[in-house]
Amino acid sequence: MKTIINRILPGLLLVSLLTLPAIAETRIATIDLRKVFDNYWKRQQAEASLKDRGAELDKQYKSYTDDYTKTKEDYNKLLAAANDQSVSPEEREKRKNSAETKLLEIKAAENTIRTFEGNAKDQLDSSRKRMRDSILQEIRTAINAKAKSGNYTMVVDTAAESINNTPVVLFSNGESDITDAILSQLNAAAPPVAADEPAKAGEKKDDKKSK
Repeated sequence: MKTIINRILPGLLLVSLLTLPAIAETRIATIDLRKVFDNYWKRQQAEASLKDRGAELDKQYKSYTDDYTKTKEDYNKLLAAANDQSVSPEEREKRKNSAETKLLEIKAAENTIRTFEGNAKDQLDSSRKRMRDSILQEIRTAINAKAKSGNYTMVVDTAAESINNTPVVLFSNGESDITDAILSQLNAAAPPVAADEPAKAGEKKDDKKSK
């Protein structure tokens, strides 16, 4: 029942809007929210920051796995040495104890790696959610202001999809689309790109050609 309601409710809302009396005229604007979100400079900046953080975590993970690999190699050597029949029983027992100690280090390293993996994933997921929520809130604030100034009663996301992964908005003539206006407004505060970067890129290409 809940699924059926979720499927028919958007249609009922649109029908009700179309049948409102003329005195309560509805002005609807449209926006491609996905386009705005993807091209907002703060989103791109946040993604770059998350990527850098992910790279740092990958380095830490590699350090843990490298230590684990070396500890395991040391354990195998100690285990082989403990089975060397050419040495005295006392020496073999000593090597066996060393191998058992190293085995405990292996188990501790495995636990460390598992804990690190879980924490790293939670950390990145949490950061990504905070970034997304913050940026969407900024976009919604800009949309609300634009809707009020334009006397719109509703703004519809043309990129939205239904529960069946089909478009919610099947047609729009684009006359009241505010996508570009919102995107331009949000990106107006974007930090300037270094003026000498194109020149540097050209220099790098020339260097490669000369080589």
